[in-house]
Amino acid sequence: MTNTVVKKAILWKPLEKGAVECQACNFRCKISLGMLGNCRVRKNVDGELFSLIYGEISSVNIDPIEKKPLFHFYPGIRTYSIGTIGCNFKCLFCQNYDISAAEPDENNYFGNEITPEEVVENAKKYGCEAIAYTYNEPSIFIEFVIDTAKLAKKAGLKNVYVTNGYETKETLEKLKGLVDAMNIDLKSMSDEFYMKICGAVKIENVLETIAWAHKMGFWIELTTLLIPGHNDSEKELKEIAKFIADLDKNIPWHISRFFPMHKMENVPPTPLETLMKAYKIGIDAGLKYVYVGNLDDNEHENTVCPKCGELVIERDWRRGIMNNKLKKNKCPKCGEDIAGFF
Repeated sequence: MTNTVVKKAILWKPLEKGAVECQACNFRCKISLGMLGNCRVRKNVDGELFSLIYGEISSVNIDPIEKKPLFHFYPGIRTYSIGTIGCNFKCLFCQNYDISAAEPDENNYFGNEITPEEVVENAKKYGCEAIAYTYNEPSIFIEFVIDTAKLAKKAGLKNVYVTNGYETKETLEKLKGLVDAMNIDLKSMSDEFYMKICGAVKIENVLETIAWAHKMGFWIELTTLLIPGHNDSEKELKEIAKFIADLDKNIPWHISRFFPMHKMENVPPTPLETLMKAYKIGIDAGLKYVYVGNLDDNEHENTVCPKCGELVIERDWRRGIMNNKLKKNKCPKCGEDIAGFF
């Protein structure tokens, strides 16, 4: 579909000779006249930065909040999930590569044209309690996120943000007070992994984003996709668990099973023993809430009280929430507070 809405971007500054610096993500692309940023959807037009995908939604779905994944943010609610094309990363394992790696053609950015007002109306129409900005990296369509999130707040809806964690502090400041919860990928603790596998620059930027988001008061949960031979060593898993534990032991850690995808079809699925090893490492590090996803194993997607071990939320990966025993965020057996929003 031909793009009809070209929106002047936020979060940029002018440079010499008509160039601009985009400040939406930590690539901080310096974009010359007429050129695109690394995400391929933000363009320098006559010395100003524009979004070429405002209101061009490539993907829409109604998802359970658990699919984001967010397990400690109003379990069982439904989200009106949207995404565009493009991404600032180039992950070799991307499961949404058909949209994230779509070839740029500024005269044909495919998607269905929709306004922020229509997104909110649709969310309410289909009985969703939240809007999720997901499927590709939302920092690259931050203008649409902000306009939609403002309206969603006024309509009594929650906003959730699923991200690779490469946004700038400036972007987080714009989201503060609008976005309620984030799932942030912590893909590795290695610069080499981020450079070779994700096309990013350095892990430090992601760790800073996680720390800033936590300090700013966003509810955050973290996800690590374990790829055999790339980020699944015991040493690296211990580093990830320690980082989370040092920040806040109440942050849920989602350990996700890898399946061959995109440019990593020659890599086998994550062995179950690796997933269970990572789970144990998280628990041994003192994390209170560790989950294992992308496999037929309901036990490791349940929430148990970290104090007494009582099963407080029972999940089924096919059917969703089966039983929620919490009483005002507290374990019904011992009274322990369970972190999150319930």
